Amino acid sequence: MNSLTININLSLITEVTLTNEVLSVQLGDGRFISIPIAWYPRLHHATTDERNNFRLIGEGKGIHWEALDEDIGVEQIIAGIPSQESQKSLKRWLDNRQHPTNEIKLVP
Repeated sequence: MNSLTININLSLITEVTLTNEVLSVQLGDGRFISIPIAWYPRLHHATTDERNNFRLIGEGKGIHWEALDEDIGVEQIIAGIPSQESQKSLKRWLDNRQHPTNEIKLVP
């Protein structure tokens, strides 16, 4: 029986560009990869300010959005893997955005 082993050297993310429709990354090897924002529901539901407030993590191994509690790794982007978040988890996150538990209510 023959088996095939593929070694993939992952390049790091060097630049991130976001629009209302697309997440685009440039990799250190010169590739540009664009994926639909709809693949990542938290990005899709985010405001422009939230979406643009990200940082590279692991020296370019991924992207992190603190306010959205979202991380997307370079492996996920290269492989074309959309968010794996369950509908239940997304619904809970969306409900918390509409009704934050840490909100202070003033009583007259």
